[in-house]
Amino acid sequence: MTVRYDITASIRALYEGDSRRARLFTYGLLFFDISTIVFIVVSSFLPRTTFVEVIDLIVGAALLADFAARMVISRSRIKELGHPATWADIVAIGSFLAPIAGEGGGFLRVLRTLRLLHTYRLLERLRKDVRLFRRHEDVIIASTHLLIFIFVMTAVVYETQHWSNPHITNYVDALYFTVTALTTTGFGDITLPGSSGRLISVVIMIFGVTLFLRLAQVLFRPTKVRFRCPVCGLQRHDPDAVHCKACGTGLNIPNEGD
Repeated sequence: MTVRYDITASIRALYEGDSRRARLFTYGLLFFDISTIVFIVVSSFLPRTTFVEVIDLIVGAALLADFAARMVISRSRIKELGHPATWADIVAIGSFLAPIAGEGGGFLRVLRTLRLLHTYRLLERLRKDVRLFRRHEDVIIASTHLLIFIFVMTAVVYETQHWSNPHITNYVDALYFTVTALTTTGFGDITLPGSSGRLISVVIMIFGVTLFLRLAQVLFRPTKVRFRCPVCGLQRHDPDAVHCKACGTGLNIPNEGD
């Protein structure tokens, strides 16, 4: 029991702790997620050789170990299993460990990256450690949402079309269609046939334009700084604000680097 407790405590310290080791581990997970996504894209251009399938198995084993560790330290496994990102993880793991049964599910790993980016702990670490993120958090997050949406829809287009659509043979073709649909350019050289193809196109246009407008809104609105008002909890204020606009409480917003 003691040994099991020690192992669980050690894993929890890595995933939830605030030590230098835990911070490096968190950034390592983020780097691994991004590398996995890059591998998914690159492998779409490669033939299904033994080497690629071995890499699939290695990635799948690593994802399985990460998933098992998170389940071990979870304080509510039932709630964890009910989260859509958890099931996306399960599908992604299965697609890497059994690529013949459905290698297309691997792209769902990007949802884990989105979930990781939105965790309170990672956001706080990025605010503390990365000045660029601290100054442009809203722009970076809005850009990430748009890029992840483009990636997911590109993957959906590729996985549903490359078997039957001669115009879509790799991720670049699918990305080209996704971007033209999102921007409503519609050159017409690549189309998705059938009702399902039209539905995918509609989803890309509606949600893609919404995310793009959100990014534009963030880019062009007046610059604000993140500083929580101790009374009303308002998060954003003018950089030179001395009072909260919502409740009038005096503020002491630190300068950059303080």
